[in-house]
Amino acid sequence: MIPLQVFGRTGHISTRAVFGAAGLGKVTQAEADRTLELLLRHGVNHIDTAASYGESERRIGPWMPRHRPHFFLASKTGDRRYKEALESVQRSLERLQTDHLDLIQLHNLVDPAEWEVALGPGGALEAVVEARRQGMVRYIGVTGHGLTVAARHLQSLGRFDFDSVLLPYSYVLNKHPQYAADFEALMEVCTARNVAVQTIKAITRRPWGDRPQTQATWYEALTEPADISRAVGWVLGRPGIFFCTAGDIDLLPKVLEAAHDSQPRPSGAAMEALLTEREMAPLFTS
Repeated sequence: MIPLQVFGRTGHISTRAVFGAAGLGKVTQAEADRTLELLLRHGVNHIDTAASYGESERRIGPWMPRHRPHFFLASKTGDRRYKEALESVQRSLERLQTDHLDLIQLHNLVDPAEWEVALGPGGALEAVVEARRQGMVRYIGVTGHGLTVAARHLQSLGRFDFDSVLLPYSYVLNKHPQYAADFEALMEVCTARNVAVQTIKAITRRPWGDRPQTQATWYEALTEPADISRAVGWVLGRPGIFFCTAGDIDLLPKVLEAAHDSQPRPSGAAMEALLTEREMAPLFTS
């Protein structure tokens, strides 16, 4: 069984493996439906999608009339101004065939100028707060990529009492001293305030570089079950966090199997061996 944990102050008991629905962005409905069956078999009860994930919301929508009570349903808006963000939430509800989202997140809010707009007067934050007031969403979160995201999330939590944050976390990334320090500082605040911490990029191997892209993910991911188990085990070995599955439905069965693994967190030596064997490299370098 995939371990369960209360998702911050929401009270929802979520599987620590959250389905990252970016993997549904370019698949058929039949492929999406097979993915749903896989989620149900593994007991996954939390879906994370976004307005910008291609056809993802439309692929999830047909599941909701029957399965909505089973899932904590999260989406995201990348719009930064009030009108556009509120309209984005409304479109997400229509595509997802539901009357409310459990969580709406301000998507990839890292850039300083965009941050000021989104969290300022007439910005996206005011829109999602209004959506919450109207019952369209229950909770509000913020997400981001890159080496500055943990520090930026700390600033965001200083501006507004977000219910969740989402950011990269992996053994490779944690070797970056400043990022590791920022992540720990963010964790301290989130733990004190009961803010749910979601992590991404657990099974990243390296950027594609000049190699042809052979997976749905925009980065090259690990593919061997033993490697995935080690990478996922290192993330889940950290208490108090969730991880979102990679955005490739072909990798999903291996990732979910790894999430069932209750082995101790891999040692630093084991992770260093993995880095060397698979020629792993940082995804974010600036």
